[in-house]
Amino acid sequence: MAKTQSYNADSITVLEGLEPVRTRPGMYIGGVGIKALNHLVYEILDNAVDEHLAGYCTEIWVTLEKDGSCTVKDNGRGLPVDLHSKGLSAERVIMTTLHAGGKFDNQAYKTSGGLHGVGSSVVNALSKRMTVDVAREGKVYHDSYQRGIPTTELHNGLLPVVGKSRETGTTINFLPDDEIFEKTVFKSEWIKSRLHETAYLNPELTIHFSDMREFAAANVKTEAFVLGDDGQISFGLDNTSKENAEEAVEKASGGEHVTFHEPDGLRAYITALNKGQTTVTPLIYFKDTCNDTEVECCFQYVDAFEENIHGFCNNIFTQEGGTHITGFKTKYTQLINFYARQIGILKEKDNNFTGADTRNGMTCVIAIKYRDPIFEGQTKTKLASADAASDVASVTGEKLEHFFDRNIETVKSIIACAEKSAKIRKAEEKAKTNMLSKNKFSFDSNGKLKVCTSKDPSKCEIFIVEGDSAGGSAGTARNREFQAILPIRGKILNVEKASIDKVLANAEIKTMINSFGCGFSEGYGNDFDITKLNYNKIILMTDADVDGSHIDTLLLTFFYRFMPELIYNGHIYVSMPPLYLVTPKAKNGKPQYMYNDRELQKYQKDHDPSSYELKRFKGLGEMDPPDLWATTLDPERRVLKRVEIEDARLASEVTEMLMGSEVGPRRDFIYAHANEAEIDS
Repeated sequence: MAKTQSYNADSITVLEGLEPVRTRPGMYIGGVGIKALNHLVYEILDNAVDEHLAGYCTEIWVTLEKDGSCTVKDNGRGLPVDLHSKGLSAERVIMTTLHAGGKFDNQAYKTSGGLHGVGSSVVNALSKRMTVDVAREGKVYHDSYQRGIPTTELHNGLLPVVGKSRETGTTINFLPDDEIFEKTVFKSEWIKSRLHETAYLNPELTIHFSDMREFAAANVKTEAFVLGDDGQISFGLDNTSKENAEEAVEKASGGEHVTFHEPDGLRAYITALNKGQTTVTPLIYFKDTCNDTEVECCFQYVDAFEENIHGFCNNIFTQEGGTHITGFKTKYTQLINFYARQIGILKEKDNNFTGADTRNGMTCVIAIKYRDPIFEGQTKTKLASADAASDVASVTGEKLEHFFDRNIETVKSIIACAEKSAKIRKAEEKAKTNMLSKNKFSFDSNGKLKVCTSKDPSKCEIFIVEGDSAGGSAGTARNREFQAILPIRGKILNVEKASIDKVLANAEIKTMINSFGCGFSEGYGNDFDITKLNYNKIILMTDADVDGSHIDTLLLTFFYRFMPELIYNGHIYVSMPPLYLVTPKAKNGKPQYMYNDRELQKYQKDHDPSSYELKRFKGLGEMDPPDLWATTLDPERRVLKRVEIEDARLASEVTEMLMGSEVGPRRDFIYAHANEAEIDS
C-alpha cells in the first residue's frame, strides 16, 4: 500500500469552531439514543482505519472498559503534537475545533471515512471526560478534557511529555456524557459487527475487541444453563455439573476478547453472508481503479428470491446506497441482458429482464475508495458523488465482461435465476396491479379500516391495533382528522418462513399493503414507491403483554423484509400504552399512569397502599376512550418508540435466526441475551 506524504501540523486545516455540538448533537451524530452512542465509537475507529488506509496502522484495539468508557488505540503515526499556526499543539486543535483535521488537504490522507475530521472533536464535545495519549518520535504526550474543555495545561502551547515509547500510535479513552445521551451503555453486539465488517474491508488490518464490563461475564452465566432434550434446564456448558458452569463464569471474569482479521477480504465477507444458504454460483470477485477511484466487488448467487447488496465508500457503510450502487446495478443489468441475447435465451421479441430480475438471489458487496466523497446527510447513509456511478460502471463492465467471456456456464446459472425471477414477477403482476391500483385513501379489503379525513400524508398516521375490541376503542378515541385505525386479527403470518405467494394471499398483509399505498420493496418486483405512502407515521399499537410483543415482532419482520425503506426513513413506530392506572383516594388526588413495573414500585414505596386504587390494564380494549386518547393517541402526551436499524447485516442475520425455522441458533441467542430481557411481572 503506497504511503502518503508527511503528516504534521501543516496538514491540519481549520474551518470553524466547536460550540454548536453540545447544543445540537443530532446534527452531528444523528440523535442521542443507542445508535448515536455507538456512533461515537465508530468515529474514533474510523480515524484509526484512515491511518491504515494511509499505509501506517496495522492493528487497532477497541475496549469497553469497566467504568463504562471506551478506549480506541492504534499503532499508526500518532496524532501530530507539534505547534499549529493557531499557537496550540496540533492535537489540541484537532480535538477542540470542529472541521479541523488532516483530511481536508488530500496530503495526509488520500481517502478517508469518519466525518472528515469532525469525528474526534464531536466525540470530545459529547463526552463527560476524554483522555488522549500520543506515542510519537520516542515520547508519549498526554492531553485530557471534560465535556470538550481542556483540563491539561500546555507548556508554550505544547502537550506535556509523560513517558517514553519505542512504539507509535494514538490512544483515546472517552466516557459518553449522561447529560446528552438517553443511555450510556454501549451495545457490544453492534460494535463487534462493525469491527468485523471493517476487518472484511481491510484484509491487512487486525482489530482486537475487549469487553471488560461486568455484564460481559454475565452473558456466560446464561450460556452455562443448558436446555436438555427433556425440556429441563441444567448447569454446565457440557451439561454435566454446576461446578463446570461456575468455572466457566470465573474464567469469563476477565471479560470478552475477540480478534477480527480477515485476510480473504470481501470473499470471506460474502461467504459469511451466505452461510447456511444453497449457493448457485461460485464467488465472483474483481478489483480495479478508474479515474483515481478504487472499485472492489465480490458477489455470489444463492437459491433465494431476494437481493442482498451492501455498499461502502472509504470503509463507511452506505446504508441507503447511492451512486456507486446505481452505477453497478445499471451496468450489471445491461451485461446480463446482453449475454442473455447473445446466448439465445432472450429472443428478439422478448422484453429485457428488469434490474430486480437480474439481481434476485445475489449477495454482493461493493466497496470503493473515493477522494472527497459527497454524502447525503451528516451520518453518511447515502453516497451522492456523481462520478462514482460512472467509475463503478466502467470497472464493472470491463472486469465482468472479461470474467463472463471465460465462464459461460456461470453466466447461464445467473440468467437462470433471472428467468425464474421474471416468471414469478409476471405471474404476480396482475394481482399486484389490482391491489395497488385501488383508491389509496378509502380502499380496505377487510372492511375494517377507519380512514381519516385529511388527504395530506405528511399529517396522517395509521394505528395497527390488535383485534376488534381495541379497534373499537381506538376508533372512538382517535382524532378523525389525521388518525386512521386498522384492526388486525391476532398474529399475522410469519413472512420469514412463508413463500411469497402465501404472503400475498394473506388477508391481513394485503390490507396493510393496500392501506399504506406504497407497494413492495425492490426485491419483490420493484413496486415500492415511498412517495405514494399515505401515512407519515405507521404505529403498532398492541397490548403490553407477551402476545402483544409477539404481534409487534411479526409486524416488524414483515416491514423489514417487504418495506425496509419505511424503517430506514423513520416511518415505523411502536406505541407505549401504560400498564397501570393509580387513582389517589384523596379529593384533590390526580390519577397517574404507570408504564412499567419500575414506575409502579417507585410510587408504592412513597405511598400508603390504602391511599390509592390500582388498576391493571389487561389490554387496550379495556381502556375507556379518554384513557386511550390521553396515554396512547394524543400527540402531545403519548410516548412512541421509533424503529431504527443500526446495522443492516446484523439485523438481517438476527431476523433470520429469530424468525426462521432453525431452533438451535434461536435458543442459543435467547440464552446469551437473557440478562437483557424485560420481563412483565
